[in-house]
Amino acid sequence: MTTLAQQPASGDEAPDAPGAAVLAAADSGPALQTITITGRSGGNSSSLAGFGDVSLARAPFSATVITTVQLVDAGISGLGDLTRLDAGATDAYNAPGYWGLMAVRGFTLDPQFNIRRDGLPINAETATPLANKRSIELLKGTTGLQAGTSAPGGLLNLSVKRPAGHLRHASLSWQEKDTRTAAFDIGDGDARFGWRVNAEYAHLRPQIDDNRGHRRLLALAVDAEPIEGTLLEAELEYSLQSEPSTPGFSLLGPRLPDARDIDPRTNLNNQSWQLPMVMQGRVGSLRLTQTLPQDWQFVAHAMRQRLDSDDRIAFPFGCSAENDYTRYCSDGSFDLYDFRSDGERRTTDALSLSLQGRLRLAGIEHKLGMGVLHTRHRARFNRLAYNWVGVGRIDGSVMLPGDPSLNDENTDRAQRSTELSLQDQLALTQKLGLWLGVRHTRLDRRSVRTDGSNPTAYTQFFTTPWAAATYALSPQTLAYASWGEGIESTVTPNLDLYRNAGQALPALRSRGTELGIKQRGDALDWSAALFDLRRPEWADLGACDLALSCMRQADGISRHRGLEAEAEWRRGAWSLRGSALLMQARRRGSKQPGLNGQQPTNVPERSLKLQAAYNVAAVPGLALLGFVTHEGQRMVLPDNSIHTPGWTKVDLALRYRQALAKGSVVWRLGVENAANRRAWKESPYQFGHAYLYPLAPRAWSLSAQISL
Repeated sequence: MTTLAQQPASGDEAPDAPGAAVLAAADSGPALQTITITGRSGGNSSSLAGFGDVSLARAPFSATVITTVQLVDAGISGLGDLTRLDAGATDAYNAPGYWGLMAVRGFTLDPQFNIRRDGLPINAETATPLANKRSIELLKGTTGLQAGTSAPGGLLNLSVKRPAGHLRHASLSWQEKDTRTAAFDIGDGDARFGWRVNAEYAHLRPQIDDNRGHRRLLALAVDAEPIEGTLLEAELEYSLQSEPSTPGFSLLGPRLPDARDIDPRTNLNNQSWQLPMVMQGRVGSLRLTQTLPQDWQFVAHAMRQRLDSDDRIAFPFGCSAENDYTRYCSDGSFDLYDFRSDGERRTTDALSLSLQGRLRLAGIEHKLGMGVLHTRHRARFNRLAYNWVGVGRIDGSVMLPGDPSLNDENTDRAQRSTELSLQDQLALTQKLGLWLGVRHTRLDRRSVRTDGSNPTAYTQFFTTPWAAATYALSPQTLAYASWGEGIESTVTPNLDLYRNAGQALPALRSRGTELGIKQRGDALDWSAALFDLRRPEWADLGACDLALSCMRQADGISRHRGLEAEAEWRRGAWSLRGSALLMQARRRGSKQPGLNGQQPTNVPERSLKLQAAYNVAAVPGLALLGFVTHEGQRMVLPDNSIHTPGWTKVDLALRYRQALAKGSVVWRLGVENAANRRAWKESPYQFGHAYLYPLAPRAWSLSAQISL
């Protein structure tokens, strides 16, 4: 799968036949194609699963590959907005100005452990730039084969743009209210040496009231082949985003406010002492790929990521007047806190050594992969401010004094892990294949309060297996079945509230199964998968209001079962693509009254994403695009007593390629939420509090991209 796209101006990819051939007939230009819906779900490939660069049409798992050029057509600039393009991905506390979070098949991806960069783990607790990324891969299902610890649901991988010959691209864009962006992508080189530079600067002025900021990126990638069969790839990236974050709305006492009565432009962080959320990132990596005899390959890949951030917000939380800290007051007021955590530092180091190749044993062809991955995560913080400053209102009209007093401790964290992995892809017959994998992890975690109190330390060992079988029903049709396990590891917070404070808890072992079928044809590609994910849950049991009144312990499971399907159709000037998710997500075996059999909060049980493109034959180079997003109701409270209604949103766009004497200009005009629909987009239940985020209001955008 992917979404609306053309042959990318970045020079990273080639159009996928026969879809590109259809477009070539509709476009008079020899170099650039008019838009179609992605490069075919069957034609894309992914190496994230660990079995080498495998075609998704022949792989026993569900995955999505989206190029960032396609994101430009959809008007997407952040990871959180990927949820517009794939039914299996939905919002999970996507606060404007904060780092983006998403859920896959109902489970929120952990920004510390579910995000990869060119296959290596990174920390995504930051604003992730996309201007220097050539594609985004989303692998769905249990992730124990690919990651030592991670939440179930899937992994997301960012693939960095590499040198691709002579490139001279520049772009300017504008988005309502007044966000302006300038970027360039230039490079050069030959088969032995190449370089590429991406740069971007954005003046941020979204439609949220009294909100301004800026974003910048500078990235360099260099490839060199000093001798035949030896490839060196290096890259550096610097990014910064400074923008106030925006808190959500909430329930008003016992009722859900009507989204039509709420102005989505309202900024509840609008105080005279408002400060931006500043997220700065620096990443560097070096990869050596050595070709060995008999089609074997050795890869050594090292990376360091350093994140620095200042987290500040006027934070609404609860209603002390009604002694209810799960929502705002019935009259639309709320308690407001001055939260500041400056000088946060997060560092991730990763080193991967892997060996892949083919051999034949007992008449069976094996595609083997083995590797070791060592990672180190460190998070260092200072004392923080979290001070009550008064009572605000949901119309944002009340101005209150700030209180930046550093009155609380934070928690420093450190983790080291070593993971050994082995994969084997067996061709038992021409039609029958067997895929096996196993990963063994040694995990060492430590934490301590910033004043040196309440230290914790623990070490765990665990092994996570994965297995799948494929059967080719025809040259175009593949059926598969897979099963796997994943691990999450946690420790009771080292706070006086808990009787078991600082104690390591047994690792959570999630399990997943999937049955699927995929077909690829000349005009129609489609796939469908039945999945069943089971994840154990921890809960804080007891009064949890005084010292030693709370106990963190196992509390049943969450079970997510469903059907996920997608289809892509191409004929003449038309290209259509759709994906759908129908899911039943329920809690089982909980000790908490009223939770068993309930739907988890903020998880829609149905989702539909549609994209369409029409190439206008009367105006060569012109394409009309449409995006439809529909999501079902979401539960606001764990007891399911209140839910938000489902909603549908339509986005429209035009794209026109204008030929120049030596190059071209691509013009794009788009409108998001064309009908200016008012609805609650999501309802995250965070920190024991119900929040509500509205759909963004209608917004126009215009851009021009020149290629020489």
